Amino acid sequence: MSRDHVQSAERPADSAEAPFLELLARGASADAYEQPVLLARAEGRPPERIAALEQAKLLALRVRSEIEGRRRREAELSALFETAHDLAGLRDLDAVLQAIVQRARSLLGTDVAYLSLHDEARGDTYMRVTEGSVAARFQQLRLGMGEGLGGLVAQTARPYVTDDYFKDERFQHTRTIDSGVRDEGLVAILGVPLMIGSQVIGVLFAADRRARIFEREQIALLGSFAALAAAAIDTANWLTETRSALDRLGRANEIIRDRSGVIERASDVHDRLAELVLRGGGVHDVAAAVSEVLDGTVVFAESGDAPTAAVETSRTEGHAVRHRDDWVAAVAAGGELLGALVLRGHPGLDPVDQRTLERAAMVTSLLLLARRSAAEAEQRVRGELLDDLLDARDRDPRLLGERAARLHADLDGPHVVLAARLDAPAADADQEAAARRRLWSAASHLATTRHGLAAARDGGTVLLLPLAPGDTATNLARRTARHLGTAVHAGVTVGASAPVEQLAARPDAVAAAYAEGQRCLDALRLLGRAGDGAAAEDFGFLGLLLAGDRDISGFVERTIGRVVAYDERRGTDLLRTLDAYFACGMSPARTKDDLHVHVNTVAQRLERVGRLLGDDWQSPARALEIQLALRLHHLSSAAPH
Repeated sequence: MSRDHVQSAERPADSAEAPFLELLARGASADAYEQPVLLARAEGRPPERIAALEQAKLLALRVRSEIEGRRRREAELSALFETAHDLAGLRDLDAVLQAIVQRARSLLGTDVAYLSLHDEARGDTYMRVTEGSVAARFQQLRLGMGEGLGGLVAQTARPYVTDDYFKDERFQHTRTIDSGVRDEGLVAILGVPLMIGSQVIGVLFAADRRARIFEREQIALLGSFAALAAAAIDTANWLTETRSALDRLGRANEIIRDRSGVIERASDVHDRLAELVLRGGGVHDVAAAVSEVLDGTVVFAESGDAPTAAVETSRTEGHAVRHRDDWVAAVAAGGELLGALVLRGHPGLDPVDQRTLERAAMVTSLLLLARRSAAEAEQRVRGELLDDLLDARDRDPRLLGERAARLHADLDGPHVVLAARLDAPAADADQEAAARRRLWSAASHLATTRHGLAAARDGGTVLLLPLAPGDTATNLARRTARHLGTAVHAGVTVGASAPVEQLAARPDAVAAAYAEGQRCLDALRLLGRAGDGAAAEDFGFLGLLLAGDRDISGFVERTIGRVVAYDERRGTDLLRTLDAYFACGMSPARTKDDLHVHVNTVAQRLERVGRLLGDDWQSPARALEIQLALRLHHLSSAAPH
């Protein structure tokens, strides 16, 4: 073997990157990355060798940091998923809250994590769950409203962090709280609110016994755990109310035990409703089941379709009320009106049947809330995946594909990216925010039913929808504009990209397609076509400027493709005739001189062109596009292949 071959074989092993690759492979600590540089200096290696090692060390440390960051994010997502799974199978509220606090402490790497809740009866706040605490007085703390760091979080409904609790003057210090914190030895504390709707019900804390700066990602992570804790508490409250309602129903059954027929009917409706809930029935299934039990017609009505006064009375009193010959039971949850159950043409209703209608309304509200929670969770997951496709172009294609598969979305097939925006400006900021939420909700529902993705972005909504065989981006954009406009009762303009494929392997294609869809949307609005949908192919030669890939061949094919194909099949000179016709100022007489043919021959050829391109081919706009297409066709034909 020659000397050159020997050096070539030895070079990889002696490269500056080799020792750091070994450190990466075995997951060494950050300190270990200094050893190759120190060893080289100790061995008296050349300065350029040491400089190469320094450069390789910095690169390896960046790679290690990226790997650690991804591992940490995966661990955070796994913990959130496990916590959500615990919440889905909620049996013991304390166990779920304990798991949330334990996972928050573990992932943030803090000494202590704890959760406090408001006690409405006593008007203060108490420790509900602690993890890592060693001081009994700290674990038994009760805080007055507005006191301490937790009081500041509850008052502002925003996260707060302090790297030195006793030196921080932003919140009210009290002797009781400070003594408990001092017993526990806490220094750095992060608190995030637990919220149900707009109400703060408590605070989730993570704390260290040393000075520490909490990063933005850690604050967001603790906020996610706080949201899960609030959801667990809210779910437990609903379960408690449901159990209480079932207890009241049981006591009512005891009172009327002597009325066997009534008891059998009540038992029947209970069994039917329980079965419906267990097998995942819907609100109309509940109405059908109660219709049979009450021997009448029960329908579910949206809040705007039921008698307003009767619904409000039922909602306020918590009972079914009579409205002419009907009975109305409001379907509400947490002060929100979701609709009503209406028993038609049944003016005579005994107390037991009235109670049955009320219980059915309660079950209906639970089913609606469960369906909404599931839909919102799926919508958030779909939005997060689309955000990652748009923003994080270095995502693992395999993980993207797996996440899409769990949502029944196939990122390998052809898709279209659509940018959607409301047309009419809102009267104020609140109305505009509400309109955007309606648009996002409608787009999310459409994406779910079409196995696509949707996310709120740039004051509007972006959708990623699959393109069916034989369909076009233009037709999909127009259908989407009509669908969303009908859903939100307002004009919605939609710009579409050209079809894109293999999105998991090419996440950057999604961002480029979204930019193209936005350009089409802006063009529609500038052209006075608000409320419509279109793709770049609809704008003629302007589409060349709007499209992200400058599809010149596609523009030529759409504009004069039929003429090109006709010449190729028949061996005719329609293209040359068109060139001459436009060059001669669209004068048949001058054209025949240029081509050295009879004027009738020119007329016949132009008539054939009209049949191929349409009667309006000589209109100014069409003529301009045809001339541009002819020029591009000649340039592409003359280009070397």
